[in-house]
This record gives sequence, structure tokens and C-alpha cells, in this order.
Amino acid sequence: MALLNPMRFLATALALTLATGLSAQTKSEVKFAPGNFGAMVSGTIIGDEYIDYLLGANAGQKMFVDLTVTDSNGNGTVYFNILPPGSDGVAIYNSSMNGNSTTVDLPSKGTYAIRVYHMGSDEDTGKTSGFNIDLSIQ
Repeated sequence: MALLNPMRFLATALALTLATGLSAQTKSEVKFAPGNFGAMVSGTIIGDEYIDYLLGANAGQKMFVDLTVTDSNGNGTVYFNILPPGSDGVAIYNSSMNGNSTTVDLPSKGTYAIRVYHMGSDEDTGKTSGFNIDLSIQ
């Protein structure tokens, strides 16, 4: 049985990583404090990155989401989509078309994602934006 050359192994691993690309996506699970049905989430995105805030809910519940940009070295073009359980990127709400505050009736039980992202020149030129999300489920 031949031993693997550690340098060759590292070079192969690096080549595979670069060939498949690195994901800019970050996932963060949202948990409400005991007795609460909401939370305030804060974050920062840079350029074409996006962040998925994940939380579980039941069919028939209502999700409230209100996104506010706190600071930006660009235009502050930050939006969110609400993705249902099992989504491949198709949203049930898109704030770039419908506004950065909404209440949505949830169609199914499972884990929902609130995907926060830049658009326009902020996305294209790597600008940085901070934001707050007021989030609740009832």
C-alpha cells in the first residue's frame, strides 16, 4: 500500500476547491428567547455575498420581517427574500419588488430562510452594508 504524499494531497485538495468555487453564502440559525415570538437580527454583507437566516415555523403561521439598512459605504441597496422549506432559490416574497417590510402567511411546516443580499452597483462593486432585521412568527 503506497503512502500519500502530503504535499500532493494538499495541492489536489486546493485545486478541487478552486475548481468548484467558494460559496459566499452564510447560514445562521435564528432562535427566539424563551417566551418570545420574535428577535432582532443584525448583520453585514459585502458585495455579492448573501446571508440566509434560518428558522422553523408551522403551516398557517404568519412571519413578519422588517429590514433596515444601518450603514453602507455604497447606496445601501439591501433586500431580502423569504424562501420556503426545500426551496432551490424560489422565493415566496421578494423585497426588491415589494418593499423591505412584510407579513407573510406561511404555506407549510419546515425551515424557512430569510436571504439578505445586495443589488445593483453595491453588489457589483463590493460595497459593505450593515442591517437590522426585526423578525417574528405568530
